[in-house]
Amino acid sequence: MSRLLENYTALSATSPRTQVSNVLQSIVDVLPFQIDDASRKELIQSLLDDLARCTNSNGKKSRLTQKEAALALQAVKSLGKNPAGSEVIATSANLTSLLALSNAFKEKDTMDASNEALRCIANALLLVDSARATFVQKEVGGADFAVELLEKSTTPERLFLASRLLFLSTVSISASGDFIRSLVESRPPGHSGNIIEIIAGKLDVLSRSIQGSMKLSREAMTDLLKFTFNLLLHYPKIVDESEGTPVKTGGDPAKVIGDCWSDRLDGILPPLLRTFNTLPPTFPSPLTLPMTHIIHALITIPVTPSLQSKWFPPSSNRNSPRPSSSKSNRDSPVSFPDSSSKVGSTASSSSSSQSSSPTGTSKPPGAFDRALSALAAGRRSLSRSSSPHPGSSVDVLLRTYDLLEVTLAHYLPGTVDPDDASVRERVKKEGEQNLDDVVVPLVVLITKFCVADESSRLRLRQWLLPDDLDRTSPLEGRPDLLGRCLRLMSCVHHQRLKPAVGELLFAICDSDASTLSGYVGYGNVAGFLFHKGIAGAPPRPTGNSSIPSTTPSGAPINPITGIVEQPRAEEPEMSDEEKEREAEKLFVLFDRLEKSGAIPASQNPIRKAVQEGRLG
Repeated sequence: MSRLLENYTALSATSPRTQVSNVLQSIVDVLPFQIDDASRKELIQSLLDDLARCTNSNGKKSRLTQKEAALALQAVKSLGKNPAGSEVIATSANLTSLLALSNAFKEKDTMDASNEALRCIANALLLVDSARATFVQKEVGGADFAVELLEKSTTPERLFLASRLLFLSTVSISASGDFIRSLVESRPPGHSGNIIEIIAGKLDVLSRSIQGSMKLSREAMTDLLKFTFNLLLHYPKIVDESEGTPVKTGGDPAKVIGDCWSDRLDGILPPLLRTFNTLPPTFPSPLTLPMTHIIHALITIPVTPSLQSKWFPPSSNRNSPRPSSSKSNRDSPVSFPDSSSKVGSTASSSSSSQSSSPTGTSKPPGAFDRALSALAAGRRSLSRSSSPHPGSSVDVLLRTYDLLEVTLAHYLPGTVDPDDASVRERVKKEGEQNLDDVVVPLVVLITKFCVADESSRLRLRQWLLPDDLDRTSPLEGRPDLLGRCLRLMSCVHHQRLKPAVGELLFAICDSDASTLSGYVGYGNVAGFLFHKGIAGAPPRPTGNSSIPSTTPSGAPINPITGIVEQPRAEEPEMSDEEKEREAEKLFVLFDRLEKSGAIPASQNPIRKAVQEGRLG
C-alpha cells in the first residue's frame, strides 16, 4: 500500500484540521512514480466518497469538511492526471458525484471547489475516451449540466470550464452523435437554451473580456470555438447520414469540410464574423489562439446564396480601394508595437498619414495600420455601443487579406527565401510546428471567398495584381504579398502551404491557367500548373482584355517572366583579330574532344570546314 494512501486512511473525522490539510497537500504534490495504480485508484475513490459525505449531513461521518473540499478536489485532480486514475473518475457514479459537488459548492465563497470538480471531470474526458459517452448519458446528466453552465456563466473561468466539457463531449461523432443532434434541434431559435444563440452571446461576452485583458478570457474563447467547430463539423454530417447521403468506408461522409451544411446553423456566422473583426492582434505572431480557431470555424461554413448577405453584408465597404502598394509601404518591414496597450495611439496617429497613388487617388495606409485602425474602432464600438452585437458590418475579405499580409510579412520578412532556415527557426521559436499549420487555414478561407464570390475575386485580384503593378523587376523578388506568394510556390519545405497559395492565385484568376500565367508569367506558375495536370504553357485567351500584355506605358510584358520585355542589346562587331582568336579556341576545343574520343573525326565541325575549304 502506498504511504500516501496509508496516511489518508489513517485520518478520521476528529483528526486535527492541519493534519488533514497536510496530508491532502502531500497528495496534490505527488509525482506519478510515487504511487502505484492500485493505490491511486483506491485513494481517488476514498476522496470522492468523503467529499460526497461532507455535503450530506446524514450517514457516516467524513474525514473532510467543506472548507477542505477545494484542496481535496485538487488532490483528486492531481491523481487523475494519470489515465489509471481517470478511469476511476470516469465511472457513471463518480461523474454524477462530481457534478453534484460542483453544484453544491457553486456559491461565491466555495467557487474554487466547484471549479476543481469540473476540472476533474474535464481531465477524465480528455484521458478516457469512453468517459465522453458516459458523461452525456441521461443517468449522469452531464449534457444538460454543461449547456446550462455555459448559458448561465459570465466569468471567463466558468465559461472556460463549460466550453471544455462541451468540446470534449462532442469530439467523437460516433460517441456523441445523439447529443450533438439534440443540442442543435432541441430548442428552436428565439427560445431559451438554443445552443447557437448561447454560443453567440458568449462570444460577444468573451470578446469584451479579451479587450479588457481578463484572465482566462482567451483560453475560454479558444475552447468555446473548439466546441463550435465540433458542432459545425459533425451536425451536418449527422443530418446527411440520416437522409441517406453516401458514407465512405472509413465512416466519413463523402462530402468534404465546407460542403456539408444545415440551415439550422446559419445563425452562428454573424457572431463569428463579429469576433473575427474585433479580436485584437497579438505580437509578435499575428496568428495565435483564439484567432486560429475562429478561422477553423469559418472554414466549415459555406458561401451559399442564403448566407451570401451574412458573409458580405451590403453595408460593408465592398468597393474599398486596394491596399496601398506605394514604395514606402512595400520596401519597409512591418512594424509591431511593443504591447497591445499602444494599439489605440498607433492607430490614431497612422490614420492621418495616407499614401497617394501615382494617379493621385487616395489610398488607405498599409495592412498593419489598417488592422490597428479596425481594432481601435472595434474597441470603441464594444465600449460605447448599447447594441449587443457590435461590429455587425464586417468587410471579411479585407480583414482576411490584412491578416494574410501581416502574417507572411512576419514569417517571411523582406525578400527572404521561404526555404531559408531562419524561417523554420522563427516558427519553432514561437511554439508552432511548421508554417503550414499556421498559415494554410487562412489561405484556404480567403480562397473560398474568391471561388464563391465574384466581387471578392475581382477585389483581391486588383489588390494583388493591380493595373499599375511595377513590372520592371522580377515579380517573385518583390518584398510584398505577391512576391511572397510567388516565392512560396517554388519552395521545398512548405508542402501544404505551397499548393494552397497556388490555389489562391488560381482562384483570383477565375480558375483559368491562361489568365494566371498571363498575370504573373508562366515561369512562376509552371510547377503548380504541372501538378494540376496542365503541361506546357497554356495559350493566351482571346478576347480577354483584362489580362495585361503591356504596361500602362505601353511596354510589352514577357509572357514567361511576367515583367517588362527587355530589348536585346546588339552584339558589338568583332575585329578580324578577335574572330581569329575565337576560331583558334574552337579548333583547340574540338581537337581535344576528338582526341579524347568524345566525338569521332567525322563529326568534328572544324576538321570538316578545313576539308571543305571553308577555313584556310
